[in-house]
Amino acid sequence: MCTAVTYGTISGVRPTVLIVDDHAAFRASASALLQAEGFDVIGEASDGAGAVQAVTVLQPDIVLLDIQLPDLDGLAVAEELARIPNAPAVVLTSSRDAASYGPRIHTGPHVASSPRAGCRVRRSPRSSLERDDVAARSRRAGRCRFRAGS
Repeated sequence: MCTAVTYGTISGVRPTVLIVDDHAAFRASASALLQAEGFDVIGEASDGAGAVQAVTVLQPDIVLLDIQLPDLDGLAVAEELARIPNAPAVVLTSSRDAASYGPRIHTGPHVASSPRAGCRVRRSPRSSLERDDVAARSRRAGRCRFRAGS
């Protein structure tokens, strides 16, 4: 005998985000913007060590990570996060242009931001669907994303 079983789907699951920046005002603004766009901000950190600890405990889908932090720089943090099992997608933020960071942005097994490496540099995705798509592709590829101008 065959019995029909109905499987439900979870709708409305919001991507989880950890915000890492040493400026409290930026964290508050980013949190408000991300929540308004449908993301669930589950935590904040103000330095690199706090970021690594928060990712381990909270396991966010995405980490919004400032490059210029007081202890470790964001690029070193991103490389450390990439080694964690089920690593989150990382969106690097900076008020400087990507070229300011030289080859560290364009090389390395986990950091890729050039078209030659199969990635695109984006100043800001046009829609929340595009952001979700970029984050999902980054996560699957084990790459970090650079977002300049934040």
